[in-house]
Amino acid sequence: MPINTTTDKELSWQETALCAQTGPEFFFPAPGSSTREAKQLCGACEGRVACLEYALAHDERFGVWGGLSEKERYSLKRDRG
Repeated sequence: MPINTTTDKELSWQETALCAQTGPEFFFPAPGSSTREAKQLCGACEGRVACLEYALAHDERFGVWGGLSEKERYSLKRDRG
C-alpha cells in the first residue's frame, strides 16, 4: 500500500494554478515578508478553493495556499473544529 494516498484527481487543480506559472518566492516568502502578491494571485486563480482544501487536508504549515497564510489556515482549521 502506498504511503501517499493523494489521487491525480485531487491534484488536477495544479495543472492550471497560477502559482505554477510563477516562482516560489511569492508563496514561500522569508519570515516577516509580505504575502500580498501571493494572495492577489490566489484571488484570481480558479484552483484556489481546491488548493486551500488540499493544504488543510495535508496540514501544510508553510507558505500561502489557497490565498491564506499559515496563521490564517491555522485559524480556519481551529474554527472548523
